[in-house]
Amino acid sequence: MIPRLRNRSAMLPASGVFFEIINHGVPLHVLDAVKEAAHRFFGLPYEERNKYWAGNSLTDTVTLKTSFVPQAEAALEWKDYLSFRCSPRDLESFPLWPPVCRDEVVDYVESAKSVIRKLLEVLLEGLKVKQIDKAREYTLMGSPIVNLMYYPHCPNPDFTAGVRPHSDISALTVLLQDDNGGLYVRATQNDSWIHVLPINGALVINIGDILQIMSNDRYKSIEHRVPPMEAKTVSVPIFVNPGPDAVFSPLPEVLESGEQPLYKEVVFSDYFKYFFSKKHDGKKTMDFARI
Repeated sequence: MIPRLRNRSAMLPASGVFFEIINHGVPLHVLDAVKEAAHRFFGLPYEERNKYWAGNSLTDTVTLKTSFVPQAEAALEWKDYLSFRCSPRDLESFPLWPPVCRDEVVDYVESAKSVIRKLLEVLLEGLKVKQIDKAREYTLMGSPIVNLMYYPHCPNPDFTAGVRPHSDISALTVLLQDDNGGLYVRATQNDSWIHVLPINGALVINIGDILQIMSNDRYKSIEHRVPPMEAKTVSVPIFVNPGPDAVFSPLPEVLESGEQPLYKEVVFSDYFKYFFSKKHDGKKTMDFARI
């Protein structure tokens, strides 16, 4: 997988598409187990799930939520999600995580670390970055988040959405879909929506806003959405995020020929807070970083 991607690293992300990878090194039993764990958690009685709602959870490293920004939405998105912060420091709270899914979440994120790093190395090679040192590793992948996404059957799909159109604020997003799929991406040529059909054992790779900014628009994050689902559906994204206090901007290697930066320096925690202060609205979050 990686050698073939290496040969196409300048073409795939810049063309504005998601791509799916197989033979990525994450065992199939790990992928199946984390999907099953998502179903187990959301099948718990309300009283058990309620222990992890934001405000109830004993640790802020795991929280159960519904819409991403409920205070800014006229109609809530038709989903629930359990969010795990998975940096080494966050993993110290592991004993406080739900027993029905915590082992599977950790196995998934740990198993994916190798392919995530290889993908970032290939993409940064296309930006003339020779190696990812400790500082850049923190800027690219210092605070990963894993979400167990649950989309119940929606009886009135005309009045809501699963997830509204947006681009991710990560460097990369690695998405595991179940057999129902549901992910749609916006085509860059004609603004139509393309259904990303699930492939057994595959991971969907999505360039996030952080890489678009660091590449000075050579790589592009793409809008995507999930409609209300007819059948109970789960998906499990890993958001490969910078550390909270990491500062990002166009890379020096990108600007070394005199190219002007399109974005200012931004602290990731500020970008994160801005994203969650408003409803999803395409790629408008990026205006926060534009010069």
